[in-house]
Amino acid sequence: MRLAWMLRRWALVGLLPLLTLGGLALGRMPWLSGFQRPSPGSAQEPLLEALLHGEAASDAGTKPGARPTEAQAPSAQPTKPRGFPVPKVPPAGASPNPRLRVALLSQAPIRSVRSSGSASCRTAAGQRLAMDQLPLWLERGDGRWFCESSGDGALLLNGRAYSGLIEFHRQDAGWLAVNVLDLERYVASVVGAEMPSHWRSEALKAQAVAARSYALVHLVRPASPLYNLGDTTRWQAYGGQATSTDATRQATAATRGMVLSYRGGLVESLYAASSEISREAHGHLGASMSQTGAQELASEGLRFNEILGRYYTGAALARLRTDG
Repeated sequence: MRLAWMLRRWALVGLLPLLTLGGLALGRMPWLSGFQRPSPGSAQEPLLEALLHGEAASDAGTKPGARPTEAQAPSAQPTKPRGFPVPKVPPAGASPNPRLRVALLSQAPIRSVRSSGSASCRTAAGQRLAMDQLPLWLERGDGRWFCESSGDGALLLNGRAYSGLIEFHRQDAGWLAVNVLDLERYVASVVGAEMPSHWRSEALKAQAVAARSYALVHLVRPASPLYNLGDTTRWQAYGGQATSTDATRQATAATRGMVLSYRGGLVESLYAASSEISREAHGHLGASMSQTGAQELASEGLRFNEILGRYYTGAALARLRTDG
């Protein structure tokens, strides 16, 4: 689980023009790193209605026994009054699934590249590389080359399985591997790497939203010209196929496209293993979610949006969508 990391400042770059956050161009939106919570008891300013498709940003609490609409809550349990604003779940709708570039820093140095199932490799010039050529290529190759799996296939780096495309870039210290894959597949793996997949489904959903929001910030603010973010706890843990389970995929699918927003900005949603670590590592940055705390709240019957409202006070839930 992610314990602590240092924030770095990077230039904001444009995102895919078709990506929008509730109808607002994401590339033009500010990102907020560990946004500061409003003072307790202060009035909550309404967020942009467009972010929530015309819904109010949050409920400070509903009347006892009142039930949210089906689109707002996957659970059949009624919303209970809370002492904090509860962000509403945006209506269902199609969401884009942009590709992320994830540096597999945890696998350095790369000692072996193999395939499981259907996969192919080639050089930047288009020359096909047979799998039995890869050990020699790792030792003597230069420049850039690629491997890609298809269907149920996987690429194994040092024995760890990854889906999608992997780029290999020659660096002074050896090869840098960059996994290029869809956002939602990435999120499902991060959820399993950051949280035990047998935990409560609502905690897993809260983790999925936080992980997606964090990843999207680094899509518009990449860590390097070669990749958006790394796979270690310096960013958020990503374990490839090994940490993607039925439970994490279900949590990801249930929250597809949902992100945390605050006053029209995308929230870089910080989190840590416990409330103590969260305060120590991120307290000076503002809001941060305790992962064990999320599990405890889920065990008490809170839904994922209530859990997020508890830790990211004043934030709204928005859904990415494609223009048109």
